[in-house]
Amino acid sequence: MTNTSDNYADLFSLKGRVALVTGGSRGLGYMISQGLLQAGAKVYITARSAEECAHSAASLAAYGVCHALPGNITDGADRARLVQAVSEQEGRLDILVNNAGTSWGDHFERYPDAAFGKVFDINVTALFAMTRDFSGLLQAAATHDAPARVVNIGSIDGLHMPTVHRTGTFAYTASKAAVHHLTRHLAVELGAKHITVNAVAPGFFPSKMTRSTFEQFGDDLAHNSLLKRVGKPSDIAGTVIYLCSRAGAYTHGTV
Repeated sequence: MTNTSDNYADLFSLKGRVALVTGGSRGLGYMISQGLLQAGAKVYITARSAEECAHSAASLAAYGVCHALPGNITDGADRARLVQAVSEQEGRLDILVNNAGTSWGDHFERYPDAAFGKVFDINVTALFAMTRDFSGLLQAAATHDAPARVVNIGSIDGLHMPTVHRTGTFAYTASKAAVHHLTRHLAVELGAKHITVNAVAPGFFPSKMTRSTFEQFGDDLAHNSLLKRVGKPSDIAGTVIYLCSRAGAYTHGTV
């Protein structure tokens, strides 16, 4: 039986929501930020390069209200500064998209120990720290019927072993599998506080991080997909908008 009091016309609207996207100055982060803006959210993007962050925020401002908050999310002092800035300007945070990430590819025989430290520090440790440090502002926005949202960007490579690009990305695949499992753990922790936590595991999208892979194996990447194509900006933006909108309010602890 249909509840006629529900208005489905704005089911995917993010009007009035405040979002923070890490790694929002380029690649998937830029695509996600544009989508959130066009859905009605106010968006803050963060990235290590202040110049790149400001340039991207200015470009994204064509789609809505977007602000640059440059900083290194692996550094505790920088994270505290980001929290303070959002707290002073907004007093709450409706949406946190943990998108910042890195990879390291090399042959098995010469794959360095240092790769694991660098990749896990950004892809996993900083993701956890950002969620923990912003949990107070997320709770300030959260209600029983309109939970705050955390969206973690994992990877299809965290679900199966990649073979198409024929390069060892051992630290990356392990880190993204960790992101998926950490998402489930955070969902258990934060669900009772009216904060949903989900992960997205994208396939291949053109970006700065995947540029060399596309240059070498672009046709193979598309052919290997069941849809015979790679991702488009609307694909990742649409998925994140769903998870952050009223449509996704009952989706929790999923990849």
